[in-house]
Amino acid sequence: METTHRIFFQNSNDMSALSPASVDLVVTSPPYPMIQMWDEVFIDLNPAIRKALADQRGMAAFEMMHKELDCVWEEVLRLLKFGGLACINIGDATRTIGNDFMLYPNHSRILAKMLDIGFSALPEILWRKQTNAPNKFMGSGMLPAGAYVTLEHEHILILRKGPKREFRSAIEKRIRRESAIFWEERNAWYSDVWFDLKGTTQKMATDDVRHRSAAFPFEIPYRLINMFSVKEDRVLDPFLGTGTTMLAAIAAGRHSNGFEIEPDFRKANLSGLTEVKELAKVKTANRLDNHMAFVNQRYASGSKLKYRNKHYGFPVMTNQETELLFNTLESIAETGDNTFKVCYCDKPQEKYVTDQEGSKRLKFFSCLDDNKPEAEPSPKKNIQRRLFD
Repeated sequence: METTHRIFFQNSNDMSALSPASVDLVVTSPPYPMIQMWDEVFIDLNPAIRKALADQRGMAAFEMMHKELDCVWEEVLRLLKFGGLACINIGDATRTIGNDFMLYPNHSRILAKMLDIGFSALPEILWRKQTNAPNKFMGSGMLPAGAYVTLEHEHILILRKGPKREFRSAIEKRIRRESAIFWEERNAWYSDVWFDLKGTTQKMATDDVRHRSAAFPFEIPYRLINMFSVKEDRVLDPFLGTGTTMLAAIAAGRHSNGFEIEPDFRKANLSGLTEVKELAKVKTANRLDNHMAFVNQRYASGSKLKYRNKHYGFPVMTNQETELLFNTLESIAETGDNTFKVCYCDKPQEKYVTDQEGSKRLKFFSCLDDNKPEAEPSPKKNIQRRLFD
């Protein structure tokens, strides 16, 4: 399997370099309006924003900033295929303009625009971006009616263009089955609140670039890409920044494109590409190890798993997981100006392949036939059926 990836260093309000209806999934985190670190970015696009802020017209500045993002959302609609999804990570802002402290609801403003241009909204995800800073509490602390709720979460809006995507051909169905996620991952990832993620520490080439970066954790785009696309789909990030979405797409075996208005990020992008092979390897190993631990836990508790994966031989919870396959990233090469090709191995990772009797990694009985329910064990044999590494 091979995937291709390209970065465009230009404003994403015009993404005509890509063909209409050529993208399967958009995963992005735009600059946040009314967060002070992004003021100059928006002012460069519309100088009138500076005067609105100077005149203490907070809502006017808020709206002008979002007008700049609106152009990008219209491009996203044009580029997505019917049935394609857009996942937008966005935080609301709190700010004092003049003497007026208030919340600027970025997520609801973007959602309103997306609905207005024709997207359908799906249930969103909140992820907890908590802080342990000693001054995290806003306002007058312990005095009633003067303190404010701490803002420690961000929104991941999930929107679809047109009707639900269909997989019709035999090839499409096979790729979809190989792109499955584990049952236990599904239960965690498709929750509407994620508590297990933290904000990311950024390693940037210069302090100036770092100041303008608001990269989200690798786990966020990696999960979203695995949840809402299949292998060899094309993923777009119109606000690529340090390149986290592209790295996640590479690790997940998807094609990708990214747009970034700031050329100073190129060094950070190339740095990430030199590390993604090891990153992908570790991520795959973690997912497989976590599944092994889940299987061991199930058997240790006396529960059973009805199915076995055809590629690895280990037990899985559902029939939908029986063809799941992770592709190992073998090489990445620059093939043109900011264009890259990635090659993958189509065989399962040998370390995790087990035979019928489970002689390598797991110890389960041969009565577990391919895709057939196993016989109900007697309570007396439950201890014997436990699995251990």
